[in-house]
Amino acid sequence: MTAPMKPGQRVLFALRKMIVSGEIPDGARIAEIATAERFGVSRMPVRTALRTLEQEGLVAKLGRRGYAARGVTPAQIDDAIEVRGVLEGLAVRLIASRPIAPGFARKLKAVLAEGDALFAGDGFAPEHVDRFYSYNLAFHDLLLDASGNRAIGVALARNNHLPLASAAALALDWDDLANAREHLKAAHEEHLAVADAMLSGRADDAEQRMRRHARAALNPGVMPLVGPV
Repeated sequence: MTAPMKPGQRVLFALRKMIVSGEIPDGARIAEIATAERFGVSRMPVRTALRTLEQEGLVAKLGRRGYAARGVTPAQIDDAIEVRGVLEGLAVRLIASRPIAPGFARKLKAVLAEGDALFAGDGFAPEHVDRFYSYNLAFHDLLLDASGNRAIGVALARNNHLPLASAAALALDWDDLANAREHLKAAHEEHLAVADAMLSGRADDAEQRMRRHARAALNPGVMPLVGPV
């Protein structure tokens, strides 16, 4: 039985979407108590979500007055995600350019099996988003570790502080989970394609597929959140 989504995750995904879409305008104060009441949670999940958003550059701390939203432009998101694609593309190129270690292949197939199981049925509820979040991070972290290049990890960690740059930065509309399912399923299918290219030793193909996977987040059909520049 799937565990329910952690309250902090749901608040984080929702606030991220609201800030990026402009529903919470640039400079607007985000009050912990009011936000907790809105989402039916305690103040702690809200506080945790706001700290994460501060690291991503989507909110600014106002001292003891809490946090305020920081507006973000499509160009800022484009730039950050493009850099992520280049770095992760290099990681998979390095993996595909070397003999594939049996241990890595087993781990990769086990992680991908989690994604297969997640999308095996037609239903999709908040707990499925939580499962995708964990699966997605496991996939990206495994590739980074297997690349053997620590500099890529350092560069990605820095880039992850930019808005929506991290693989963990999901921004979802909780009122349209059917649409969210289609987009997350497409991401899983891209994972499968990247894995196939890596395991087959197609380094160029693996790199290009990984870069396209990152850029897919810029597609208006995938992230229709940001207004015109």
